[in-house]
Amino acid sequence: IFFDFFDGLAARSFNVSSELGLQLDSLADMVTSGVVPAFVISFLLADSLQISLIQDFAFDGKYIWALFGFIIALASAYRLAKFNIDTRQSTSFIGLPTPANALFIVSLPLMAYQSESTDLKNIILNPYILSIITIISAYLLNAELPLFSLKFKDFSWQNNWQKYVLIIISILLIIFLKFVSVPLIIIIYILLSLIPVQSK
Repeated sequence: IFFDFFDGLAARSFNVSSELGLQLDSLADMVTSGVVPAFVISFLLADSLQISLIQDFAFDGKYIWALFGFIIALASAYRLAKFNIDTRQSTSFIGLPTPANALFIVSLPLMAYQSESTDLKNIILNPYILSIITIISAYLLNAELPLFSLKFKDFSWQNNWQKYVLIIISILLIIFLKFVSVPLIIIIYILLSLIPVQSK
């Protein structure tokens, strides 16, 4: 997920971008930013429902509920397909990018199992909370919500203040909160994107 930004940057820098490269990039994104977070949510749901996706295979209510997380994979597939044909998303995004959504989802087990806060773990491992997160995640991926990208046309403050603010806040949050900072950074990213930028 981390290198998703750099592969596109490298392709543009060396002027080697192609239609095949775009499709291969989307295929890789589908695995890392679609299938992986879907598995993460499903395993968290299974844990919260006290079942095992592998050992307790059965089409009962709890097992089907645990598979609810794969809605994220479907939403991500649609998001990536739409991105490839949407000319509006050449310099910005419409809807939450799949890597950002994946980072949010992958941070959940880190917070649940690595945090010393029992309350935080209980909140995250609540099947209703996880289901709500899944629905909101699938919605944000495909919402008609304009979000800025971290690509720089220039380095002026006026045209890039949102990016600079996000980078500074992200660094501070990561230093003080570590992996707990990830969902906060994604939320701040969305909120900053809602503020219009006055370009010269």
